Amino acid sequence: PPPPPPPPPPPPFFFPPHPANRDPLWSRGLGDVYKRQISTATNGADAVIMVKENNFQLILMDQFMPGQDGIQTIEEFNEIRPNLPVIMITKSEEEWLMDEAISQKISQFLIKPVSPSQIFMACKQVIENFKIREERITSGYLKEFKEIEESIRNNLDADEWWNIYNRLSKWQINFDEHKDIGLNNILSEQIHTCNREFVKFFQGNYSNWICNSDRPNLSVDVVPNFVIPKLKDDSKVCLIVIDALRNDQFLTILPELGQYFNVEVDYQMSLLPSATPFSRNAIFSGLFPDELCAKYPQQLELMKSDAPSLNKYESLFLEDQLKRNGLSSKKMIYKKINIADQGDRLLRNISDYRQTNLLSVVVNFVDMLAHKRAESDVLKEIVPDEAGYRLAIRTWFENSWLYSMLRELKENNFTVIITSDHGTVRVQRGVLVGADRETSSGVRYKYGRNLNSKEKNALIIRKPSDYRLPELVHQTNYLVAKDDVFFLYPNQQHRFEGKLKESFQHGGISMEEIMVPVVTMKGN
Repeated sequence: PPPPPPPPPPPPFFFPPHPANRDPLWSRGLGDVYKRQISTATNGADAVIMVKENNFQLILMDQFMPGQDGIQTIEEFNEIRPNLPVIMITKSEEEWLMDEAISQKISQFLIKPVSPSQIFMACKQVIENFKIREERITSGYLKEFKEIEESIRNNLDADEWWNIYNRLSKWQINFDEHKDIGLNNILSEQIHTCNREFVKFFQGNYSNWICNSDRPNLSVDVVPNFVIPKLKDDSKVCLIVIDALRNDQFLTILPELGQYFNVEVDYQMSLLPSATPFSRNAIFSGLFPDELCAKYPQQLELMKSDAPSLNKYESLFLEDQLKRNGLSSKKMIYKKINIADQGDRLLRNISDYRQTNLLSVVVNFVDMLAHKRAESDVLKEIVPDEAGYRLAIRTWFENSWLYSMLRELKENNFTVIITSDHGTVRVQRGVLVGADRETSSGVRYKYGRNLNSKEKNALIIRKPSDYRLPELVHQTNYLVAKDDVFFLYPNQQHRFEGKLKESFQHGGISMEEIMVPVVTMKGN
């Protein structure tokens, strides 16, 4: 008799969705649940029809089948259900097939022969990956919650506070990816608790730091400690100051940077008040605000008149700082970017700066987003909270001229240093302050005469020289808000309270405003 026909190729397997009622067998493994729930097809065309008619959760399939092959079938799956997971099991080890499979975003690629346990583990990784990660994140945070609660009762130093803030920032990002965990409120409350303790720490140490060299990095130390040494080693440096960039926001763009650069992350603390006229001018000048106003009377006049722009002389400040450090021969270029067109122009002309020793760029997008959000109902919908703020910044960065410019700088062998002048905090508690007509208009800090508030809500500075701050009016007082407080006048309380509550502000004392990253990047 003639030999029997060869057996047909093994059919693809289709795993339907996990039961909505969370069958308890699920937790014991995939086998018992899915033995009863496997659908099969003998070719790719039939498989496509079945996918149209059913809501399968996972597909196992070969590359070589009667009719259309596996890659063609996956392409049709993607037209119907773009996120349908596929595990390809094939005997082919050809690189072109692997490339095609990767381009089609298959979940796993297994090469025969494979054991049942290999298939089981691949299925488990695809189906239970998110659930397992959620469980690990939940248990990991609850463990760290206890550790952080215990550690903040101790006498922490600045590095330990940065470590705590960095850990909390990373948990915020983890929870962004796993919104159903249900621990966001607990994390928010813990950040609030840490902020209360951080305020005590910062207030107790700040006046000593500004008078001694033995201190954590402050705004005035950014250029001397991070930029000057690189310039003295004849490295080309690009200093980028992203106004109002918080640490958690930076962490959202860090994976993109890691594709092109070796990244070293340090930190610095903003000067008080944690606002652009004080902290950013300190970065570029290397001077405390009282020194700055004494050396540059024109800057003092800008601050006294509460001018629209209080950072007109940053290029001059930076040039003078280089001279004081014996680097007057270095070629320096300063650029401030307020709108996308300016950034695009800088990107187009970046080749003109290849031989520049120090390219300094100020980027105002993040700060502008915070201010515009308070004025726009549309932006409040797009950026409802910290998670929305992080997502908006990541989306902007991934599509920005800045991201493209960083890649160009890498190709031209620049060392890139990214930092901020201060962060922002989402304010919650409106507090009444007593003030006269000459008082400044800040939401998180004010200066004027006869300013009054409760000490639990604000740092009250009666003698500005103790905090290296200038006298801007006769007998100047400063109020600097603590934690999530914002200031209101009694006669305008109802007008502004609803408008300002839950807006992102800066100028006060909180981990988010004070502690900002300093990132040194070199092409990898």
